[in-house]
Amino acid sequence: MVKENPSLQDGETDKEGSVRPVRGPGRRLHGAIAHKLGMAILSGQYQPGDTLSGEVAFAEELEVSRSAYREAIQVLTAKGLVESRPKAGTRVLPRNRWNLLDPEVLAWAFAGEPDVQFVRDLFELRAIVEPAAARLAAQRRDKDDLKLMKDALAAMRRHTLATEAGRAADRDFHNAILNATRNDALLTLTASIGAAVNWTTQYKQRARALPRNPIPDHVRVYDAIAAGDPVAAAEAMGVLVDLALEDTASAMQG
Repeated sequence: MVKENPSLQDGETDKEGSVRPVRGPGRRLHGAIAHKLGMAILSGQYQPGDTLSGEVAFAEELEVSRSAYREAIQVLTAKGLVESRPKAGTRVLPRNRWNLLDPEVLAWAFAGEPDVQFVRDLFELRAIVEPAAARLAAQRRDKDDLKLMKDALAAMRRHTLATEAGRAADRDFHNAILNATRNDALLTLTASIGAAVNWTTQYKQRARALPRNPIPDHVRVYDAIAAGDPVAAAEAMGVLVDLALEDTASAMQG
């Protein structure tokens, strides 16, 4: 049975599996079911190769309609987590089929206790993509790009990264750099990089405050981009990502 938790937003699920009662369109309900099942898969409760309970059994267990359950499975299928076949049922796919960079899948991964290797994988991705993006941004940015970065920095200082508003500003900063590359292929990574930045920042301060203030690292990236220095911009972004990984590794050990 899906438990109700009135402190959540409609359709949100907490680590214990409680979900706020969903009002309104059915898409909210199937979104809550997809969230619950997605978390279970990402946390390892269901392993690749496992077959989920049948549609009728799951619908009865969750006390939802079969159509809502089917729509939730369609969401998971679109993200590469499961596949459904007539008579064979719904099976969890191998991890290499999962769309791990989907922002919603990232949210599911960090809703529980994320896999340590996956966290490292995300930082390796950032270390490959973001310094190169900063290099291009230093060569191609215009005054509007710089204003977006500067405004994001101001909001980060005002709110701090301990707040959702501060983390949103952090995402805006990284998004502005990707946008300044003028590279459409890189821009497709904007949502994924932004989600990775947000969840890793939130994760590393779950148990304690950030061990240091990372905003000066961002300022050095901005200064290099504003100066039109691609080498310095790439180096500053590389340091920013490396230090963020160190902070996260410290949080995982603690």
